Amino acid sequence: MKYLIVGLGNIGDEYSDTRHNIGFTILDAYADEAGVSFTDRRYGSVAETKYRGRTFILLKPSTYMNLSGNAVRYWLSRENISPENLLVIVDDLALPLGSIRMKPKGSDGGHNGLAHINSVLGTDGYARIRIGIGNGFKKGNQVNYVLGRWSDEEKEQLKGRIGIVVEMIKSFGTAGTELTMTAFNRASKVPQQKDPEKEGKKDSSPDEPRS
Repeated sequence: MKYLIVGLGNIGDEYSDTRHNIGFTILDAYADEAGVSFTDRRYGSVAETKYRGRTFILLKPSTYMNLSGNAVRYWLSRENISPENLLVIVDDLALPLGSIRMKPKGSDGGHNGLAHINSVLGTDGYARIRIGIGNGFKKGNQVNYVLGRWSDEEKEQLKGRIGIVVEMIKSFGTAGTELTMTAFNRASKVPQQKDPEKEGKKDSSPDEPRS
């Protein structure tokens, strides 16, 4: 049984270790734990690992966020994996820093990467894990915040959260989406931030397309 695990982000040193690249960070952590390395392949960096008889294809798209669907479609087709065995990991401004939420399907929620995947695949019927990056920015500074690097305090807050997501990936492949949600979603929440001035903010397309 094969699973495609996609961590969304933007390639290039200028985007390394930024909030928008939390998907890359998660997959790097899983690869390190599994003792596998990423290699540059078509549409992205790819690593393969096995867990309890399941094969996990880890993909970090090289298309930039706005065109993530091209990489996802290609690797689903190449590995003959159905959308039911696809899991996408993304950042989320609407969730408090470090909060983790898994869903079996849904809209893009204003996230450019998910929007392009939904459009290209023609469905939103695949699992996704959203990781809260908070909304600690002043009005008009959203792009700089999303594409900014983690502060030392934020990195401290994220300790342990990355490991939880890695365990959720394994559970997705062995137990399925619903049981993984039951086991992890409630325990992965952190208190909701309250800032009326920032309510309703969405991902404002701070990404640079690449062919």
